[in-house]
Amino acid sequence: MQTQALLHRPVLLLILGLSLTACANMSETQKGTATGAAMGAVAGALISSATGGNAGTGAVIGGALGAVGGNMWSKNMEEKRRAMEQATQGTGVAVSRTPDNQLKLEVPSDISFAVGSAAIEPRLRPVLDAFAQGLSGQSGTLVRIVGHTDSTGSDAINDPLSKRRAESVRDYLEDRSISGNRIEAVGRGSREPIASNDSAESRAKNRRVEIFLREPEVRS
Repeated sequence: MQTQALLHRPVLLLILGLSLTACANMSETQKGTATGAAMGAVAGALISSATGGNAGTGAVIGGALGAVGGNMWSKNMEEKRRAMEQATQGTGVAVSRTPDNQLKLEVPSDISFAVGSAAIEPRLRPVLDAFAQGLSGQSGTLVRIVGHTDSTGSDAINDPLSKRRAESVRDYLEDRSISGNRIEAVGRGSREPIASNDSAESRAKNRRVEIFLREPEVRS
């Protein structure tokens, strides 16, 4: 029985690799479905073989369940991603899907906050307006706002500044009828840089705000 499971593994891992390679030209929703199906097929076959069942049947069942699980990036979230990409075009805001199926907006310093300030820059307001509009009527979605600074100054300055920036974004969304109960605002100071802090350009990249949107977990 163990030998049978081992014999299936190379083939199943090859299937998984080919499936993930094929994701390159798929939409985000299709990628999630394909990846989940491939991983589910591998897991289902191995478990079935290990427990004395038929590996092929296990692969089919596992693939079907994996397709559902991998497609947690819903049509609603994909629509929001596309809408935000259009709304932020040319602004420098990066819109992406995180590995755990959250919509992420990475807002650079040149349109978000002036150095040492927590006052929202005028160029950020249309982005937040579009974001708030996409949240209206959808009380289940949750928002997490994370403020960051560069390494200039001490933690005693950077930590509260990064939090105030996140709170400024939260307050702006609340003013546009988004319930504060749905929003978490936190500051990370200079502890999570995305670039070195050895030049003005790299420090500017680290002074940023990240906005995450996720749907609540569905529990059975």
